[in-house]
Amino acid sequence: MFGGSNLKHISITAQIGIGMIVGAGLGLAFGPKIAGIQLLGNIFLRLIQMAVVLLIFGAVIEALGSLKSDQLGRLGGKTAMWFLITTLIAAVLGLAIGYAVNPGNGIKLASLSTSGTVAKASTNFSQTVLDFFPTNIFDALAKGNVIQVIIFAILFGIVLNRANKDGKFNQVLSLVKQMNQLTVKLVMLVMKLAPIGIAALMAWVTATSGIKVILPLLKFLTAFGLGSMTFLIVLFGFISWYAKVPLRGLVRGFSRIILVAFTTTSSAISLPIEMEDAEGRLGVEKSISQLVLPLGMALNSNGLAMYLSLSCLTLTQLYGMSVSPMSMVKIVLLSVIACLGTVVVPGGGLVALTIVVPTLGLPMQSIAVLAGIDWFSGMFRTVLNVVGDTTTAIAVASDEKSLNREPYKVPANKLAPKHNL
Repeated sequence: MFGGSNLKHISITAQIGIGMIVGAGLGLAFGPKIAGIQLLGNIFLRLIQMAVVLLIFGAVIEALGSLKSDQLGRLGGKTAMWFLITTLIAAVLGLAIGYAVNPGNGIKLASLSTSGTVAKASTNFSQTVLDFFPTNIFDALAKGNVIQVIIFAILFGIVLNRANKDGKFNQVLSLVKQMNQLTVKLVMLVMKLAPIGIAALMAWVTATSGIKVILPLLKFLTAFGLGSMTFLIVLFGFISWYAKVPLRGLVRGFSRIILVAFTTTSSAISLPIEMEDAEGRLGVEKSISQLVLPLGMALNSNGLAMYLSLSCLTLTQLYGMSVSPMSMVKIVLLSVIACLGTVVVPGGGLVALTIVVPTLGLPMQSIAVLAGIDWFSGMFRTVLNVVGDTTTAIAVASDEKSLNREPYKVPANKLAPKHNL
């Protein structure tokens, strides 16, 4: 249905959208008779799960291990601090917008419900923090404990970076990079099955719950759009004050970056324009943009953090599951930490959900509800991602006294880009 040469020129997110529509139609048309098709969807989800922990593990080690020692020092520390702050704010804002709009309230998918609360969130703060740290990395990998895996990967990446100053461990770093390349190829191969898997899961959802499942999707996009606008307004206002640049010039300098990010839904495609405009329109010194922006694409995802926290809250509302204060903390932390393993693969938002959803004790099948609108969600995610990276570059450049403020005073038509859109 979704294979063949006719779909080769259609993006994977568009194919997933088609799969959602077809699956919803089948579920409404045949009802409970077609519920058994859920098996295909569950197989797809397991294929994603089998590689995702390894994907995160390798991505974090490669990102930290590949940095130059001086980049891992003072400049790297500042960059990491800004990444963490903006990502944390985005995740908290996503949770706040979710409570304000309540996209999943009023509709209960009782047939999908598993328990009355978000599962297994400890009420003991000390124990919750302690559980972040692994006693055995192989046990953490086997159990898919994402937080513990990332903690180990960060430490291993730092040690590899420091030990490899003279190139003694280049072979280890090369092996990690090759494993990452193969893992990404594996995920991309599995993602080709996404339209069929999502169609099967959506058919099952609509067969058991009916047309009522569509309404939360519209409310979710409204909430995400509102959250994105709020985040951009706050971030632009703060950076204008912090870097002492005029707000109008700042927004004007970002206009092309935002346009490319919104229309392509790809941080990788946006990166060349992002780097060009960061230097030409926003006055960031080249040495800083070349460090911060590629690193941000790999490790900093404000849009993804907001998306994940809002998604988790929406799903708990759909299932009628209560969220304790400790569960809220866990949602925010997971949304932030999952961004550390962000890798540029098709359907990255869908892959990220497979990391966070099971860790919170939510059913994996719930991902199908949001997968069909991933392309629309991707517009907001990408804009927040690239704006977060570029504002970090501006802040770091300002701290290092490497920010040229003259471009902010020049009208946009005087800033001739090297490339046309």
